[in-house]
Amino acid sequence: MEKVSAVFLDRDGTINEEVGYLKRLEDLRLFPFSYEAIGLINRAGMRAVVISNQSGVARGFFDEKFPEIVHNRMNKMLGEKGACIDRFYYCPHHPTEGNGAYTRQCDCRKPKTGMFLKAAAELNIDLSSSYMIGDNSKDIEAASGAGVMGILVRTGYGNNVDASDKAVYIASDILDAVKWIMKDQNR
Repeated sequence: MEKVSAVFLDRDGTINEEVGYLKRLEDLRLFPFSYEAIGLINRAGMRAVVISNQSGVARGFFDEKFPEIVHNRMNKMLGEKGACIDRFYYCPHHPTEGNGAYTRQCDCRKPKTGMFLKAAAELNIDLSSSYMIGDNSKDIEAASGAGVMGILVRTGYGNNVDASDKAVYIASDILDAVKWIMKDQNR
């Protein structure tokens, strides 16, 4: 089976508005341009995959079921406009904050690459022809470590991040990033 390309997406601050810890479903607000951006990924035949650190689980702000509820709602909202996320991956851990089983070192928390590797294995993704869009230097560092091209967006925390020398492009938002990817794919 032939491997496919993917666009890995950070969640908070990239697809939806950054609100600190998204602890209430009513605080989920997708950026208006996210619908078109994710739809473009879908129509291009690439996988749209969310890769997100959700240390609110470790910190006790919400349980491990809550991110799944958010992701189901997000896909419902996207579906109303003809777009969808193929798969959601998230890390519930934090290396030092919180208590219990979720407070530990792991291989999945960005900037580590565990979520990328799991997605590649499960979805038959060619990492070398894939991209990561995120608003944090951890997103770009993780992308680089996984052999994925990283794009920094200036939404969410992205306005406060120095342009990384590891980013292949600095975009104003997710739609700008996806349009750049589509041009890059056609080279």
